[in-house]
Amino acid sequence: MDFDDWELSGEELDNLERAALKQIAERNASSSSATTSSCLQSTIPSHPQGDPNAFQATYKREDVLSAAPIIRPSSGEDKVSGKSSSGNSGPHNDNHVKQLTEKRSVKFFLHASGNIAAKFSYDQILVEAFRKIPKASWSARERLWMFPLSSLPVAEKVLHEISGSNLELENLDPLVQRAIAAASAMPDLRDRYEFIPNSIESKLLPFQREGVRFALQHGGRILLADEMGLGKTLQAIAVVSCVRESWPVLVLAPSALRLHWASMIQQWMNIPSSEILVVLSQCSGSNKGGFKIVPSNTKKSIHLDGVFNIVSYDVVPKLQDLLMASKFKVVIADESHFLKNAQAKRTSASLPLLQKAQYVILLSGTPALSRPIELFKQLEALHPTVYKNVHEYGNRYCKGGIFGVYQGASNHEELHSLIKATVMIRRLKKDVLSELPQKRRQQVFLDLGEKEMRQINALFRELEVIKGKVKSAQSEEEAKSLKFAEKSLISKIYTASGEAKIPAVLDYLGTMVEANCKFLIFAHHQSMIDSIHEYLLKKKVGCIRIDGSTPSALRQALVTDFQEKETIKAAVLSIRAGGVGLTLTAASTVIFAELSWTPGDLIQAEDRAHRIGQVSSVNVCYLLANDTVDDIIWDVVQSKLDNLGQMLDGQEKSLEVSTNQSHSSPAKQKTLDSFIKRCNNSPPHDPSKKHCHH
Repeated sequence: MDFDDWELSGEELDNLERAALKQIAERNASSSSATTSSCLQSTIPSHPQGDPNAFQATYKREDVLSAAPIIRPSSGEDKVSGKSSSGNSGPHNDNHVKQLTEKRSVKFFLHASGNIAAKFSYDQILVEAFRKIPKASWSARERLWMFPLSSLPVAEKVLHEISGSNLELENLDPLVQRAIAAASAMPDLRDRYEFIPNSIESKLLPFQREGVRFALQHGGRILLADEMGLGKTLQAIAVVSCVRESWPVLVLAPSALRLHWASMIQQWMNIPSSEILVVLSQCSGSNKGGFKIVPSNTKKSIHLDGVFNIVSYDVVPKLQDLLMASKFKVVIADESHFLKNAQAKRTSASLPLLQKAQYVILLSGTPALSRPIELFKQLEALHPTVYKNVHEYGNRYCKGGIFGVYQGASNHEELHSLIKATVMIRRLKKDVLSELPQKRRQQVFLDLGEKEMRQINALFRELEVIKGKVKSAQSEEEAKSLKFAEKSLISKIYTASGEAKIPAVLDYLGTMVEANCKFLIFAHHQSMIDSIHEYLLKKKVGCIRIDGSTPSALRQALVTDFQEKETIKAAVLSIRAGGVGLTLTAASTVIFAELSWTPGDLIQAEDRAHRIGQVSSVNVCYLLANDTVDDIIWDVVQSKLDNLGQMLDGQEKSLEVSTNQSHSSPAKQKTLDSFIKRCNNSPPHDPSKKHCHH
């Protein structure tokens, strides 16, 4: 009879049978004249308190009879052993031989919990065998035996040792077995958690601590796949701080995020900015952070001698020989889905660096679980001896596609369970919502090139000249005229800053498009709004656009499209027109390509997503460029919020950056007294309107 045909679980049947046999033997030993009927009537088991095998329910006599082997003693037969007095084989012995030699089938598969599960028809010999497997346990709910990955070799040995058994074991796929063996061989480094500086550890949220421990437990070679906005950068920095003896560190990132990484490392690791080396396309852009900038287009030899060395993926092919010679033991690959294309130069150049390193942390908020072939190169980077054949991987996990070889998905549950058990940890916002603040802000510093900065620099020089003339003005009328010229110049700098940021903003948008999540992006100048909208259309990203020229009658229809259609990923909005009266809670990511003079405009814009109906934590990202008007506006925005007593996140009184980041962009033009005065004289914002959700 098949195991699934029993109403009782295998564990319950096992205990019933053992108890029945024991009591039959005792009764037969005490009364040789007892009949088969009397033996069977006494087989209802009673279990002493505390017996781990005791049942939690009482069963009918018929259940026990069906569970107990029926022994029919014949003339001259020993009722306990089943042997005849003449020495010939009896029916019990025949049954025992038959039980040993009958065909058995056991199937192993990877369970969603990360353990190995075994399924088989109920069989006493198999049950006894599984009891010998370390940490094996019976799941009554799922009717499966389960044991940890580390017990697989023992499980195979135990089953193969079943005497005389005709056992058919459907084992795990060879690829799965190799992955489990490789993961089991990784050193457990969790005892190094204590090396995390207190300034970092005390700021980690509980799920982030779990992420760091997962990385250490798996030998520092993992894919950290938390959803966007859950602090993957900070978790990676925390992990790296545990292996300081293996520094220097190489950070591979999209070009738009190089300076962001530099500022995050400087903030959290508390190391001199001169020890953070950033490879940029040119040296002539802004470098207010004081980082060591190395141009990638130089004809001179490049030395990657920073403690942290930050390189963009597009530069890796050019520097491949230098990077390989540098022998980095610790590598972080941010937005590692940039390596999904096996034919791309950046993939073929980056992979050897990752495979050679001792510790590798891949970060990706979109690990392409629905397109398994896009995971292959990332998995190959972490465990090259496991994922060494794309055809083996593709035939198992990528069948069924209609757009080409290996473009489908097969054995999806097994793959997901496998990578979760061996290399990947992934949390969604909804899973950790209780730990997250309602709104989190962060600065991302953009890298502007020489061409973009040229006009802004010229305007700033002109402004300094006028400021000097204001101080030496001979008459009130002359001073008034100069003040007017000064305000006009500041307005030009604001416009020029917007124009200069366009290429870098579009570069950053590329990472958002890759992330494939819904987002709002706000801008002020028409040229910036136009450029963003055209870029998204070119990339075939579904989007809506609402600015001053959008008819009122059309706005609600656009909002409904964004809220209800999964294909609409972006909302391109002007800070003024799109910042009031709209509900866009389908997105939990808000991006500001430009700043506004008035803090109230920014708050109102943020609250398009952060309002009633939002079920997630809102991540707000400000794209800032040093040595532009952003420096001054950011400082003024914070000071104005302070003056207004504007409550943000329920506690903070200024436009705090991230959860714990308190520094603002360093102000460049501290002496622009008239500019600051001009900003402070702008119409006050009513704090009571911040949470107006009507």
